[in-house]
Amino acid sequence: MKIELINDSTYKCDEVGIKSLADFTLSKLGIHPDSELSIRLVNEDEITQLHIKWMDLPGPTDVLSFSMDEMKPNSASNGPGMIGDIVLCPAFAEKNGKQSLTDELQLLTVHGVLHLLGYDHEELDEEKEMFGLQEEFLKQWRSGL
Repeated sequence: MKIELINDSTYKCDEVGIKSLADFTLSKLGIHPDSELSIRLVNEDEITQLHIKWMDLPGPTDVLSFSMDEMKPNSASNGPGMIGDIVLCPAFAEKNGKQSLTDELQLLTVHGVLHLLGYDHEELDEEKEMFGLQEEFLKQWRSGL
């Protein structure tokens, strides 16, 4: 995958790991290997502005996903495409306090990729499928599969 990662936040993050995990997830989902993805790490002010502008929701959030070519899983035979953009906010993610910042950013990366490919968690059955994939991909990537 062609993955561009820009860290505009004040946090030092495992950028190589984030890119590797995004690549792993996209590969597992059958996306063409020449497809493109952009990941940006931003501060809370910027994610707040994006959250208001694009989601019409107040305040900061931990991750936003903006799909480009509306790609779907197992679409590698359709050729490469522009997958979209994932915006992560390490400062907000750190406040979640459920796990280390590195682990939280990994989870949010997979979560963002899944959203880009049409997965959602509005309905209970969708949530079960999406969160199941999320956990499985994290487990496999962390174990070196």
